[in-house]
Amino acid sequence: FCDASADAPAPLRIGVLAYRGTEEAERTWQSTFDHLARALPGRRVEIVGGTAAFLTAAVAANRLDFLITNPGHYLELKVNYSASALATEQELDGPTPAQAVGAAIFVPNGHPEIQTLADLRNLRIAAVASDAFGYRAATRELLERGVDPARDITPVFVGFPVDGVARAVQAGRADGGVIRSCALEKMIAEGAIDRDAFRVVGRRPSGALNCQVSTRLYPGWPFVKVAQTPAPLAREVAQALFAMQPGTDDKAWAQPDDYATVQDLYRTLKVGPYAPFTRLGLADFIFENRYWAALIAMAAAWWLTHVARVSYLVRKRTRELQLAHEAARLKGEEMEHTVRLSLMGEMASSLAHEINQPLAAILTYARGCERRIEGGADPDSLRDAVQRIAVQAERAGDIVRRMKDFVRKRPAPQVPIDPAAALHDALALFEPTATAAGVIVESEIPDTLPVVRADRLQLEEVVINLLQNALDAVAAQEERQIVLRVRLDHDRLDICVADNGPGLAPEARERLFDPFFTTKKNGIGLGLSLSRTIAEAHGGRLLAETDAAGMTSFRFYLPLIEEPARA
Repeated sequence: FCDASADAPAPLRIGVLAYRGTEEAERTWQSTFDHLARALPGRRVEIVGGTAAFLTAAVAANRLDFLITNPGHYLELKVNYSASALATEQELDGPTPAQAVGAAIFVPNGHPEIQTLADLRNLRIAAVASDAFGYRAATRELLERGVDPARDITPVFVGFPVDGVARAVQAGRADGGVIRSCALEKMIAEGAIDRDAFRVVGRRPSGALNCQVSTRLYPGWPFVKVAQTPAPLAREVAQALFAMQPGTDDKAWAQPDDYATVQDLYRTLKVGPYAPFTRLGLADFIFENRYWAALIAMAAAWWLTHVARVSYLVRKRTRELQLAHEAARLKGEEMEHTVRLSLMGEMASSLAHEINQPLAAILTYARGCERRIEGGADPDSLRDAVQRIAVQAERAGDIVRRMKDFVRKRPAPQVPIDPAAALHDALALFEPTATAAGVIVESEIPDTLPVVRADRLQLEEVVINLLQNALDAVAAQEERQIVLRVRLDHDRLDICVADNGPGLAPEARERLFDPFFTTKKNGIGLGLSLSRTIAEAHGGRLLAETDAAGMTSFRFYLPLIEEPARA
């Protein structure tokens, strides 16, 4: 009896952004907490309410397993702490998960001179905080109408709870306020304010939200998994959330939204993850020593000009990538992106090691140039070192490009592509992971192949997923062998990934492509299911087989099209 509690599972610690206080937050999400307690017997659910800053500190200290928070806070947790969304809130007969949250800009009813957002210029506007999601959503609308909140209005920040915004306007401490969508309606229903006390300016269509808003609508609040939460526990919680039936509060959970509109908001405002970045590496060295460099003798002028040109090209490429990312729009299921990030997570260590090599070389060459300049070396003698720096920078940029292309979410049309080029790119992205594990992937990819109609990113995703599964399968083998072979099979392309692992058990073979079925200790069971879905969406097939030599093979068949091969 003394040791009985030692085997009890740890409590489920769930943080909640309490924008109207902790008690109100617990009431709002009580049906979810009760459902999780029933779905995960033996686990006690602990609720931790607080501000965004408090919850962020709790995540940093590893004191939370999951969070329920607003989409803006989630985006910052995703970038800074590798958090991920398991589900997005959904209300029965309510708005779609993709258009569920906005903000209302309101003024007292006794000010008829304020009719548009432009009329708010030079007024005092109350809000929770400068980094509150509703305030940022309102900032975007004001900027588009020529009102810069940083210059043209006087902000009055009152903190949580959000009800304080309405009280500040009532008390005359502010001329208007920014508040979360539906908060005014809730306060009116509770009798906290009179129905005719305020009116919303700059109203926009709110669809099924049934509340007045002044901003665009953004995805609903996500149920967030922190990076340290074990994958099996996250899978249990996700399945429980999707199985939850709406209760008296009409709340349920849907597949996680991509939150691309939230990223677009933060990118437009240049806040959060899109705030100006601190310069790093070679650019950092140049920036910090710019005044000293300006005093160097004319002998170093050529070197400074060349480095400035390299720095300009790096900034130009960064801008081009940002514009490409801004123009991209997600189209496809969320599970596909989840699997893609999971694969990148498994390869992250080896990729980090690979990119560290050119960065270390750049630093070495740069320090060498510095010492030679101090020693009065002739500028022409530095040409070779500067060229080596450029080569290493291009090498690092190529690695980053492959990683970014793989994880970036974008529309996925099926167009005629050269499969050989796509397969070579997938192999190049995976090879650092295989090399780190001591495995050489044997590849048989013809230089020229007939064209197939496919989404290139999805094709690479399937191949990398199959290669990663093969690498996991041979981990315990003394002699490890993985083969990527591509052949023509009449009117289709046969892409085969084979390994000499322990093979497939009969019971595993039957459920191999079922969602959430996995034989890996920390797997989530979506990779093969999603790969088969992608294959079938391309008019092909994905099959598993074991030959007489004991090699397990996964064959991905793609139909050919009647077009000449592309370069």
